[in-house]
Amino acid sequence: MLLVVTYSRGARGTLRNVCRTHEDVVVRRFGRVALFAETEFAAFHALRLREKHGADVQIERTEPFNEFAALDAEVREAATAYEARDGPSIPYRAFAAGTDYPDPDDLRNSELDR
Repeated sequence: MLLVVTYSRGARGTLRNVCRTHEDVVVRRFGRVALFAETEFAAFHALRLREKHGADVQIERTEPFNEFAALDAEVREAATAYEARDGPSIPYRAFAAGTDYPDPDDLRNSELDR
């Protein structure tokens, strides 16, 4: 998919118009950001936006997040267990202390696998 991010009022307006006029290229819209389908027509519109608004438009190519390829099972299990915790106000650091769940500092310093 193509991630299109706008940084000015004019660019947001043009993005809104493109999204309304060409719904078939839009996967999802989030105000000043939109995900476009990975087609040449969508890329054409993204490039049009950048040509018109210059640095006020950023275009990135994205790929879906596959948690099974990018993360170890222990991180997925920790997320599941943390969301099922008894007290909603318990911070993860306290939740993970004394358990086999990953330490938050280790998680912060570990990059995702591709």
